[in-house]
Amino acid sequence: MKFLEYTPFDRINDFLRELNLGERTVKGSLEAYSCKHTGTDKRLSLSLENEILDSLGKSSDTDFSPVEFLLSRSSRKTLIYLVLTLYHMYTDYDLSAVKAHQFFTEEIWDTFKQIFEAYMLEASKEWIETYGGSSLLETVYKALDEVVNLSECEIYSYNPDSDADPFLEKGAIWSFSFFFYNRKLKRVVSFSFCCLSNLVGDGFLVDNLCSEEDGEIFDNMDM
Repeated sequence: MKFLEYTPFDRINDFLRELNLGERTVKGSLEAYSCKHTGTDKRLSLSLENEILDSLGKSSDTDFSPVEFLLSRSSRKTLIYLVLTLYHMYTDYDLSAVKAHQFFTEEIWDTFKQIFEAYMLEASKEWIETYGGSSLLETVYKALDEVVNLSECEIYSYNPDSDADPFLEKGAIWSFSFFFYNRKLKRVVSFSFCCLSNLVGDGFLVDNLCSEEDGEIFDNMDM
């Protein structure tokens, strides 16, 4: 996998690098990768392929794993590309807990749109105040479409357990990771965005925050 630089992402990444919203900070990043394997990728790819095949051999129809989907060689290759993308995004993170067949789910644009509009509402308001014109979602759509042609893309979300989530930082309130994969172009774009509590950095303990009554912490949070 090779990191690709695309200027359509620059303004979005600059805006979402560390957007302070008072008690919270929103972070986001768009990154593009080619699916051409390096020497290290080939070894990891083989290891992941063997892991998936081994899991399939032990699976039954009642298991959580999407057995029927992973029986396809092309589908397994897709998931391996997504995991390899994670490895290149987070070179210093231990991704040994990542299991492609457990954590990646195929999505549609409307699912991504609903999540983005709900959780990035405050960030979107800041975008309009800063730049005006097109909304943040519209700008993201145009940038993605220019780089990977959304009409030809498969969209996946990454929903790991906490021990396999490189996106969770200290004080994380929520995080989302989406991957836009174009088979024809052999290109993957990752879009991760998260929200961090600034109170943790000011000396508040997460345990104390969690002990508040349900919903109290998030009364002023747009969801």
